[in-house]
Amino acid sequence: MEFLKATLGIELGSTRIKAVLIDESHQLAAYGSYMWENSLKDGIWTYSLDEAISGLQKCYQELRKDVLRRYGTDLITVGAIGISGMMHGYLPFNSKKELLTDYRTWRNTMTGPAAEALTELFSFNIPQRWSIAHLYQAMLNQESHVKNICYLTTLAGYIHWCLTGNFVIGVGDASGMFPIDTKLKTYDPKMLQLFREKTAKYPWVLEDILPRVLTAGKFAGMLTEEGARLLDISGTLQPGIPFCPPEGDAGTGMIASNAVTERTGNTSAGTSIFSMVVLEKPLAYVYPEIDVVTTPAGKPVAMIHCNNCTSDINSWAKLFREFGECFGITLSDSELYDTLFKKAMEGKCDCDGLLSYNYISGEGITHLDEGRPIFLRRPDSEFSLANFWRTQLYSALATLRLGMDMLQRERIQIDCMYGHGGYFKTNGVGQKLLAAAIQTPVYVMETAGEGGPWGMAILAAFLLHGKGDESLEDYLSHHVFCNEIRIGVEASADEIAGFNTFLKNYIDGFPVEKTAIETVGDRSGRIQIRLEKNNL
Repeated sequence: MEFLKATLGIELGSTRIKAVLIDESHQLAAYGSYMWENSLKDGIWTYSLDEAISGLQKCYQELRKDVLRRYGTDLITVGAIGISGMMHGYLPFNSKKELLTDYRTWRNTMTGPAAEALTELFSFNIPQRWSIAHLYQAMLNQESHVKNICYLTTLAGYIHWCLTGNFVIGVGDASGMFPIDTKLKTYDPKMLQLFREKTAKYPWVLEDILPRVLTAGKFAGMLTEEGARLLDISGTLQPGIPFCPPEGDAGTGMIASNAVTERTGNTSAGTSIFSMVVLEKPLAYVYPEIDVVTTPAGKPVAMIHCNNCTSDINSWAKLFREFGECFGITLSDSELYDTLFKKAMEGKCDCDGLLSYNYISGEGITHLDEGRPIFLRRPDSEFSLANFWRTQLYSALATLRLGMDMLQRERIQIDCMYGHGGYFKTNGVGQKLLAAAIQTPVYVMETAGEGGPWGMAILAAFLLHGKGDESLEDYLSHHVFCNEIRIGVEASADEIAGFNTFLKNYIDGFPVEKTAIETVGDRSGRIQIRLEKNNL
C-alpha cells in the first residue's frame, strides 16, 4: 500500500470518534474508533474537550494498530487528512485559546428567544442549535464571557485548529454556524451587517471571531509538529501532512452517499436523524423547522434535523439484553439489534395503536424544549414483541416525516434518498421503514457503511487527487462511485398507509408528551420549563 496516496478521515460523532484510512481507490484500508457520549451538566448537553482530545488519541492508536496488523508497518505519514465533527453548537475561546464556557452541543434547546429574534432579523431561519443562536442567547442572558470572545468555532473546526494552527472551516460546517451566501461561498455579508448593527456595543465584530470559510478541495493547512504529537502520542506520525477543510457530519454524510447534486438527498440516522435535500431553487418561505445549509461545495441544501433518533431504541435494547443475561444468554450487538429489527418487520404496518415518543431531549420541529421518553398503548392493542419494536423504529422516523411534509408542500423534487448510519445496519429494515415514512425510494450503498469518517477521507482524497477545475460532484461520480452498487427499496401501498395511520395516532397523542414535560421533573423533581401552547 502506498501511504502517500492514502487519505485519513477522522470524525467526532455523537457516540463514537472514528478514523478511516482509505487507499487510492477509495477503499477502506484501516480503521480505529473510540466510544464516548454526551452528558447533561447543569441542564446543558455537553462533551468534555479534554475527552475529545484523549478520545482522538485513542482512536488514532487503534488505527495505528490496525495498520500494523494489516500491513506489518507503522503509520508514519499519509497523503492528506480531514477532520469532521458534529455540526452547530457553541465553542467560544478567548485570546489565549481558552474555552470560555462548557461546550454547548447541537442537542441543546435553550436558545429559543435568540433563534426567534435572529430569524425575524435576517428573514432566514436560524434554528436553536446554530452557533449564532447560542452566541446571541448568551448576549441576551448578559453572560459575562461574551465580551472576551476572540474565536468561535465548531468541534471539527477546533480539532483542525489544534492540529494545523489554522482557524478555518468548511463551508458546509460553516453553514450551521451562520447563514451562507451560496454565490460568494462565505458568510452572508448583508446578515453580518445586520448582526453588527444589533450588537455594536461589543468589542468585536462577528466576522473577526468566526473561522475563515473554505470550499471542498481547498488547502486548509498542514499538520504541525505540535499537532502531530497531539494526534499520535507515540511520536511516529510525521508533520507536514496537508489538510482539507474541516467539515460537519451532515456534509460528510452527503459525501458518503453521493447525495451532493440537485434532486438527491440523504438521511443520516443515529443519535440524531436528519435529511439533507440538495435544492434546485430557494425555498419560497422561511420555515422555522427547516435549516438551509450547504454541501461541502457550497450548494444550497434543505435540512430537516431532529435531535432524537436511536437513543431510546438503544435504551430498550439494553433492557432486552439485561433480560437475556438473567437467563445466561449473552448476545453481541449485531445479534441483538438484527434480531429485534427483523422482528419489527413482522409487526402490523400501523403498529395496532401502540405509540412511542422517543424524546430524550427537546425537539425543534415539534417545538419542545425538553423531552420525556414515553411508550403507551390502547387497552385493545395487540401488545406483541413485533408490534412493540416496529413502534420503536417508527418513532425514530415520525418527527423527521413531519419536517419532510413541509418540503412536499414546497413541491421540492427528490428523485432518490440515500440512507446511512446505525439505523440502517440491519439489511433492508431501516431502509424499508424510511421508504414508507417519506414515500420515496431509499438506497443504501455498500461503501456508506463507514459513514462520516469515510466521507471525510473522500474529501481529503479530493484535495490530494482532484484535478484542476474538477468539481466535487464530478470527482465523486467519475472516481468514487462509478462502480458503486446501490440497493434500492420501495415501500408497498399497505406499508405507506400503515405508517400514515401510525403518524395520525402519533399526532393525536402528542398532548401526552407535552403534559409529561410539564408535570414530570428531572431527578431532583424540578420542572425546568413550562410549555407554551403550540400547534402540531
